[in-house]
Amino acid sequence: MRYERSAGILLHPTSLPGGHGIGELGPDAFRFVDFLESSGQRFWQVLPLGPTGYGDSPYQCLSAFAGNHSLISVDVLLEEGLLSSGDLSAGADRDPRMIDYGTLIPYKMSLLRKAFSRHRARPGAKLAEDIVRFERANRDWLGNYALFMSLKERHGGASWSEWEKDAALQRQAALASLRKELADEIALHAFLQFLFFRQWKKLKQYANNKGIRIIGDLPIFIAYDSADAWAERELFSIDPGGKLLSVAGVPPDYFSSTGQRWGNPLYRWSTMAEDDYLWWRKRIARMLELVDVIRIDHFRGFDAAWEIPAAAPTAETGAWVKGPGKKFFRTLQKHLGELPIIAEDLGVITRSVVDLRDTFGFPGMKILQFAFGSGMERKFLPHNYPRNCVVYTGSHDNDTTRGFFAKAKLEMSDVYSSAERYLGCEGGDISFNLIRAAYASIADVVIIPMQDILGLEDAARMNFPGTFGGNWSWRFTWDQAQQPIVRTYKELTELYDRPPKAEPPTVD
Repeated sequence: MRYERSAGILLHPTSLPGGHGIGELGPDAFRFVDFLESSGQRFWQVLPLGPTGYGDSPYQCLSAFAGNHSLISVDVLLEEGLLSSGDLSAGADRDPRMIDYGTLIPYKMSLLRKAFSRHRARPGAKLAEDIVRFERANRDWLGNYALFMSLKERHGGASWSEWEKDAALQRQAALASLRKELADEIALHAFLQFLFFRQWKKLKQYANNKGIRIIGDLPIFIAYDSADAWAERELFSIDPGGKLLSVAGVPPDYFSSTGQRWGNPLYRWSTMAEDDYLWWRKRIARMLELVDVIRIDHFRGFDAAWEIPAAAPTAETGAWVKGPGKKFFRTLQKHLGELPIIAEDLGVITRSVVDLRDTFGFPGMKILQFAFGSGMERKFLPHNYPRNCVVYTGSHDNDTTRGFFAKAKLEMSDVYSSAERYLGCEGGDISFNLIRAAYASIADVVIIPMQDILGLEDAARMNFPGTFGGNWSWRFTWDQAQQPIVRTYKELTELYDRPPKAEPPTVD
């Protein structure tokens, strides 16, 4: 699928401004859409929107279908009367530019419980009807998710494999009893999902009406500690007793001598093929209700995945196993029609992966930070791009561009000097010139992380791969995004022919 020549910004909603400890789907999210429109942008790219677990990573979600209730807007709940100002007295936002998940999560959950209690105490007829409709429309995943979350809380947040056997192994008689016992908690989690999806859909409609399309992010693998693995383990590399048999990762390369052991279960593709990949069709269809375009993280896993024995401590012991390939995407197209997908095709990519991507016309990704120096790859240099690709200065796993070049200059590597020569900016603002090169490139779409739009240093980095703690916590504030930035990027879109060329999509 080809996209018109356009530009956008990568910003996860958790990074939005606001006074409640984390970015939310309220007034500041709508203001950000206005910022995108004013600066000539036509895409808003986000990270996975699912509920996060231990480590706070949006790439290790507790469900492939649910939304992150931490994003629910407190301001909207205040407007609706589900919260009062007195409920907020203990919620001072100590650092508007950083999320403290340790204090944020219990505080936010306490507010959401109060909103649920207030709804229960005086339920409005319209709201009650809307909740019932939502539960009916989402019954194929919502019931399992709400029970999973209730059981997880009952067990102090432990992974489902550590629960008592009746719950972990889903013994039906025991689950029927637990559903009665945990009925209030189950209703709470269903209510929170209703709130999340109602707020998100209003935000998406607002964006679409302004010609802004949302790019969502779909991690190819699910987390082991998830409602999906617990409820449908027969679809994954998990035995009936809940034990992981093998996990995903990547083999050793020049970045890591031991490779990367991610710990996610792999798919039983032959089992999934028996019903035309029904689980995947539901997943994709659900996501397309929430976003306009899907970026698939680790796209190459549909061609082949690195399978590591679950007992292996590193990714050195493993083997490539074939994925479902073209049959998978043809089946999805048969049921769902044209697929608006961006393929994350970074790393070591084989000819068969390229063929899979190009057969369906999915644009791949180019990262400009990877383009310079003797150890980098020339395919990331703009003069080597195809039109059908999406170019980024960096991703959520990269340093900010300013931080990246500051480190390269300090280390006196050839990365900085080669970038200066290529960009023709000796002594100039190398970070902004990299953004300009992305805009000027032949790539159909350019997406710039908000940290680079604001010209921030490495303290604003979103994630350090392979590290635990302190990630996913950066936020910006409105005083960083003043009018000169809006004018600069509006001028760039006009200078490099990236204004909108298509009508905004119709929204029901």
